[in-house]
Amino acid sequence: MSKLYEIDYAGRPLTIEIGKMAKQSNGSCTVRYGDTVVLVTACRASEASVGLDFLPLTVNYTEMTYAAGKIPGGFFKREGRPSEKEVLSSRLIDRPLRPLFEEGYYHETQVIATVMSVDHENDPDLAATIGASVALGISDIPFEGPIAAVRVGSLDGKLVCNPGLKEQKASEIDLLVAGTENAIIMVEGGARFASEDYLLEALAFAQDSMKEIIELQKRIISEVGVPKIEVETPQPDEGLTSRVKQISEERLAKALRIPEKQERYAELDSIKNGLAETLLPEFEDKEKEIKHIFSDLKYDIIRQTVLKEKLRVDGRGPKDIREITCDVGLLPRTHGSALFTRGETQAMVATTLGTSEDEQKIDALSGWEYKSFMLHYNFPPFCVGEVKFLRGPGRREIGHGSLAERAVSKVLPPDGDFPYTIRVVSDILESNGSSSMATVCGASLSLMDAGVPVKGHVAGIAMGLVKTGDDYVILSDILGDEDHLGDMDFKVAGTADGVTALQMDIKIGGVTREIMKEALYQAREGRLLILKKMEEAIAAPRSEISEYAPRILTIYVKQERIKDVIGPGGKNIKGIVLETGVKIDIDDSGKVDIASVDEEAAKKAIAMVRQLTQEAEVGKLYMGTVKKITDFGAFVEIFPGTDGLVHISQLAPERVKSVRDVLKEGDEVLVKVIEVDRAGKIRLSRKEALGETLPQA
Repeated sequence: MSKLYEIDYAGRPLTIEIGKMAKQSNGSCTVRYGDTVVLVTACRASEASVGLDFLPLTVNYTEMTYAAGKIPGGFFKREGRPSEKEVLSSRLIDRPLRPLFEEGYYHETQVIATVMSVDHENDPDLAATIGASVALGISDIPFEGPIAAVRVGSLDGKLVCNPGLKEQKASEIDLLVAGTENAIIMVEGGARFASEDYLLEALAFAQDSMKEIIELQKRIISEVGVPKIEVETPQPDEGLTSRVKQISEERLAKALRIPEKQERYAELDSIKNGLAETLLPEFEDKEKEIKHIFSDLKYDIIRQTVLKEKLRVDGRGPKDIREITCDVGLLPRTHGSALFTRGETQAMVATTLGTSEDEQKIDALSGWEYKSFMLHYNFPPFCVGEVKFLRGPGRREIGHGSLAERAVSKVLPPDGDFPYTIRVVSDILESNGSSSMATVCGASLSLMDAGVPVKGHVAGIAMGLVKTGDDYVILSDILGDEDHLGDMDFKVAGTADGVTALQMDIKIGGVTREIMKEALYQAREGRLLILKKMEEAIAAPRSEISEYAPRILTIYVKQERIKDVIGPGGKNIKGIVLETGVKIDIDDSGKVDIASVDEEAAKKAIAMVRQLTQEAEVGKLYMGTVKKITDFGAFVEIFPGTDGLVHISQLAPERVKSVRDVLKEGDEVLVKVIEVDRAGKIRLSRKEALGETLPQA
């Protein structure tokens, strides 16, 4: 029998139904917010995976096109590979769930959120995250929730809980925040140059807004939840642990002070392999446990060195930023390029300028959408010295690219001011911590090198945290090891004026408002330092775009004259393209974009469009062609497609008995426009043009 739970959440009903759908899963529910409905299921394998020492969790968010009353495009007419939106939403749901499973739980686990109805007002991400917590909470899966999710916006300086999709576009900030009853676990979002204090206020607002959802879930779990399975946490062999420390601790501590990543990793591998060779004769079949104890020992040494000595793996202090170098214009044929290097992390970022034909067309549930700015992130295996198959972008690549795109998009010129489609590609050449933030910096440099009129530089920095009890240290510009072994990964990007994007994942029970405030201000300090380094390389956008980039010239014609540019069957526009080699794009408003690498060809095309759409001006002289003779005058074409009447009285100063005494069809004649009436009819005069000279073009 199904049970229904309903509350008012930010002025709209949120309904959770249990026991009606997908009852064979370990836990399931449907969440309805407005008319957006998401089914969320949670399933686990009956037995723990053999040989694993990590949580094998998979989260899939899928959008069914029927949810929006649509039929999929393409040949097969069914949903295909996950869209970028589905990948990003899967990551959003996964990140706050993952830290909350009981340690030692190694059962294959899958959470699936299926969007079954959308109202184009309430984003399914929110309902899916709440539903995932409910499905896990009522199941026997050892999930230490519940969690809630809330979207925070800001309209006219006022914080708003769960703004609709239309409000989100006008909002000064857009944050999706997930957390438990006592702490924030995950933050993802962007802002239009928000201050650190305002972001802290928004996060506190989010924490308060989540409480009613948490309370509702606690009631649901108490009423319909089932007991959790017991998890056996393997206890380490005390004798083996003691021997690992005895043999390797001193040498390991020295190795962890080697600043170069590859040299340090080589020494660590040497210690680990030697340890196994020494101990396996004494502790047979314990190779995996030896390596696990070794990893735990490494974890403890790094953290204790940070907490007690305020010293990091590469010898830096907590606030120190690695050495930064910025180079621009390295790739001669790209439209813009930059090489950003921070320590052992390096990104080559290239910018390409295209026309409206290059926009990305997205078949979303809300309808067709067009993107004129794209930022793509690649993480090839050689950047970490590995050998792997090259495949398409995974979730990590898509997520990092989206974060960097959100950060940089805030400084781009408004639509219409720069009529180019912009694609930025970041290839990570070396990685040792925060390649996504290196991408932000490199993208900013590359855009300026390409001559894109951005408002200013955007820099990004990744912050970390090591916390034991009440003792903690916040780390700026974290290394890969500090990300893996630390308690927080907090990425902040922005300009000197404020934050444009942030992403936070907490691996412990949460952090206090004081720690978050300290991290944000320490990030600002680091960001300003990085911005200064970037400005030394290039301080402002180049005044001209690359000679290899298309020149886009824009003119406007009246809407009723669009047909004249196109011509019957596209004759006119095809003729212009054939003669000049340009690309022409005309929208319904009468905006005409003409693109060509050859600027002179673009100017010629504009002249041809103007000729097709020009209008007669009173008092202006035209050299026209007589098209038709009548008893009362002659019709003269003054430019293609436009003619006017020269009345017999306007043919000459003296009286003319017959028009044919003066003109015949095909004659070229200089005329002046003397009137254009309200209906658009043109009156011409040959008499008033006599003695005048047509101005030279």
